[in-house]
Amino acid sequence: MQKTKLGISVGLLGAAICFMGLINIIPMILLAGYVLWAEDNEWLKKLAVKAVTIFVAAAILLAFVGILDYVISFCNSFVGSFIPNFSISYPLNLDSLLKDVIYVIRDGLLLIFGISALHQGTVAVSSVDKFVDKNM
Repeated sequence: MQKTKLGISVGLLGAAICFMGLINIIPMILLAGYVLWAEDNEWLKKLAVKAVTIFVAAAILLAFVGILDYVISFCNSFVGSFIPNFSISYPLNLDSLLKDVIYVIRDGLLLIFGISALHQGTVAVSSVDKFVDKNM
């Protein structure tokens, strides 16, 4: 079993990166930065970039859903000043549903990546893998 410069196994450090993404982004970024800066293992570097990419992609999608909330709120305020009782809204709280789906996908992928990393396995997510291979 290959060890990192910290003295722990490569798989355990990879799992820690993924599991930290489930808890908080700051420790995840710090661990991923350490891996990219100080470690030599290519598998570990790719896993760190994949985990951060999943987290950032989810954050971008959540931001777009939030922007749609602001657009609808602006439309309600603007048009509502001309037409009384005017209101546009998402049907069936679609914004909350979209946010929940994004959170479940993000956390599910990070959990699967973390469990797989314990055995130094790789989970293929084609769009993320293409992005990581292109930029590493």
